[in-house]
Amino acid sequence: MLLISHGFGESEEPKTAWDVDKYTDLVEKFIERMEINELSLLGHSFGGRVIIKLCSRKNLKFKINKIVLIDSAGIKHTPKKTFKQRIYKVTFPVIKKVSPKLLNKIKTKVGSSDYRNATPMMRDILVKVVNEDLTELIPNIQSETLLIWGENDTATPYSDAEYMKEHIKDAGIVKIENAGHFSFLENPYLVNKVLESFLKEGV
Repeated sequence: MLLISHGFGESEEPKTAWDVDKYTDLVEKFIERMEINELSLLGHSFGGRVIIKLCSRKNLKFKINKIVLIDSAGIKHTPKKTFKQRIYKVTFPVIKKVSPKLLNKIKTKVGSSDYRNATPMMRDILVKVVNEDLTELIPNIQSETLLIWGENDTATPYSDAEYMKEHIKDAGIVKIENAGHFSFLENPYLVNKVLESFLKEGV
């Protein structure tokens, strides 16, 4: 089992703003470098994006047996913009011309917690990957897939899990009640039991 996530460990951050393909390249090369012929993949949130991309690539040198997507990202949502957001959209270009530093301060204040806590480079990466819609790639997943989702997830809503189940050839959902985007932390006992059962099945 290979766990795919992002933003952790002591590796240096990228020198340029990576997109999802760059992260997928890294994972693919790592698997090949480790000479792994077959494996199962688990991805939470951003890690799910990488798995979706990886499963869309042809002529992989390894076999993906099973996939677990936990509160996975990949489906882009376009919420209705508030009046404040519409004002920002108009004023941001003007502020950027006058004072790029001021624009960065404003974005830091109004952005998500991930954005606020990130370095400037990781902020650029976050913007790039979040704006990439992988909806059309989801049907490319051919491996048996388990979707684990918090019913109260607001970052990647439960409707995303229902969409993925409908469009992945062999997929099932486990809904984690009273849990949000980090369902595996909010109910680790249930998530671990489900994982153990899924990964042992057919072995």
